[in-house]
Amino acid sequence: MDIGEIARRSGVSRSTVSYALSGKRRVSEGTRRRIQAVIDELGYRPNATARALKEGRTRTIGLVIPPAGRRLTDMQLGFVASVVDAAGRADLDVLLSPSGGEHDRSFERVVVGRRVDGVILMEIRMRDDRVASLGQAGLPFVGIGRTGSPERMSWVDIDYETLIARCVHHLADLGHRRIAFVDRSAELAATGYGPSHRARAGFARAVSERGVEGVHACCADDATSGVSCVGRLLEDHPGLTAIATINEAAVPGMYRGLALAGLTVPRDFSIAGVAGRYLAENLHPPLTAADVPAVELGTSAVELLIGRIADPATPHRNLLVSPPISLRGTTGPARPRD
Repeated sequence: MDIGEIARRSGVSRSTVSYALSGKRRVSEGTRRRIQAVIDELGYRPNATARALKEGRTRTIGLVIPPAGRRLTDMQLGFVASVVDAAGRADLDVLLSPSGGEHDRSFERVVVGRRVDGVILMEIRMRDDRVASLGQAGLPFVGIGRTGSPERMSWVDIDYETLIARCVHHLADLGHRRIAFVDRSAELAATGYGPSHRARAGFARAVSERGVEGVHACCADDATSGVSCVGRLLEDHPGLTAIATINEAAVPGMYRGLALAGLTVPRDFSIAGVAGRYLAENLHPPLTAADVPAVELGTSAVELLIGRIADPATPHRNLLVSPPISLRGTTGPARPRD
């Protein structure tokens, strides 16, 4: 059933029916009641587009994710799932848009075309052109992560600086005197990726406070790179006994790299880091880590965005989480290596 049939049965024009449904122009009360009676009789329901036009909303939010060609980590998948679930509970659809390289055109279409009511950004850099574009376009947005000017936007984030510092202190308490920080990829860090920048700062501060030797290494987000990264670290730093990391995707490879070197975790070598809980609990041995509350962060990001869509002038709000380190099976007393 369409607007044409409603107009024919009501004895009015299609445009009059459209005006009655959208409210864009005044329709006499008698005409409106006659149209409504036909609608009730036919059981007509306007489609999503019509409802969106009437409300001035698409009832869709955009979620800007890392490039489609790059496998999402468990933590990133947790963010995506939690945003989709929270949006569903609010009767909102989610449009996924990859960002980075050739995928930037997808992001531009979302912003310029106003295909969504608001946007949630992932993988934020200290200086992020996407944040500037959204601000200029006047499109409400929230970050999972924050720029170097966090007061200019609403965001939820993990306190990587504090968490990596805690990992160092935990390892130092166990007697480790040479500790490496394994970062994300060199390419990502070079873009000013926020977690890399802040985690490295926390690592430098903690090794200074504890008077231990610290080593920084970048590693791509995959197991194979984890193997080679550990191999290089052991070769270049023979006295190394522990790793703190934010690169959860490379951790399984780190395990393999240590095993290939004849080292047992945690008897000979310790690892601690920041990771998704599911991954940390299902590694063997389970990873000592600060478990990222992806559900809480994703849900909070959606709630903040809904608030900004409803009132773009509302003051910016943020949520910084610092979960405790869950002690599992990958950290133990330092054991000197030859």
